[in-house]
Amino acid sequence: MDRITSMVAFVKVVESGGFSAAARRLDGSPTMMSKHVQFLEDTLGVRLLNRSTRKISLTEIGKAYYERCTQILGEIDKADAYARSLQSTPQGFLRVNTSPALSVFIARTTARYAELYPEVSIKMTMTDRMIDMIEDGYDLAVRMHPVAESSLIVRRLTTYRLVLCGSPGYFARHGTPKVLAELERHNCLIYSYSPFGHEWRLGGNAAAQSVHVSGRFESNSGYALRLAALSGLGIVTAPHFLVADDLKSGRLVEILQEFPAPELAINIIYPHRQHLSTKVRAFVDIAVKQFHTDLAGLGDDWDSFHDAV
Repeated sequence: MDRITSMVAFVKVVESGGFSAAARRLDGSPTMMSKHVQFLEDTLGVRLLNRSTRKISLTEIGKAYYERCTQILGEIDKADAYARSLQSTPQGFLRVNTSPALSVFIARTTARYAELYPEVSIKMTMTDRMIDMIEDGYDLAVRMHPVAESSLIVRRLTTYRLVLCGSPGYFARHGTPKVLAELERHNCLIYSYSPFGHEWRLGGNAAAQSVHVSGRFESNSGYALRLAALSGLGIVTAPHFLVADDLKSGRLVEILQEFPAPELAINIIYPHRQHLSTKVRAFVDIAVKQFHTDLAGLGDDWDSFHDAV
């Protein structure tokens, strides 16, 4: 038998003055109440109750055990109430991991969340590599690339497109590719964690073509690749929102626009769907609205958007 259940039955028997009354309060049977008390007595090797055909009474040990049981069950009730309170209103500690390239967007989501739920403390770390959410203890992750782990819950926030671009100085020195095959002879800047490796997929979602690229610079940082492209080191395929103001100012030039890169998803990821905590659910709901609004409305207003963060 379960020790806690038997303790509950014992306490109810004492407080109700008998097995039948306790059975009615616990929606059980008098026989089951008696078995629970007998289980405790056999487990402890002591007599807790004196029984007669008309009444029960506590033994000296039973009285001391009853007092301890009420304390223990009271603490359990407090623990249950505390857990329910955490679920009813977002509070506690929220650990979030995200890609550094998404920092400007996640900052807006986090600011809105913190404003609405002041009882939650947030710790955010930024890594380009996907972390182990369970082992590392993260509640949420926001990523720009597909996630291989199928047990995780993945919800799409929005989509973005990659842009093939380079600096005017690089193209002046090495020429501007006119067809996809020409990329093979250019210095292409490689993102270490790309799901496509050294195969750049271009031409849209429906008719994507792959071209194998290589280059003298590879990095796990999208920001480092952007800076390398700005310095004239080579051609990069970068998220549009990361290079939008560079394209607008002419510091970078988009090429092969007739071969657009397929759209990719920005996803929010969490370990479990069942009994999802309110602090996680609230963050997910805000992120879904915020990311869709920010990416959809980015357009030519990137400078003002970026300055507003």
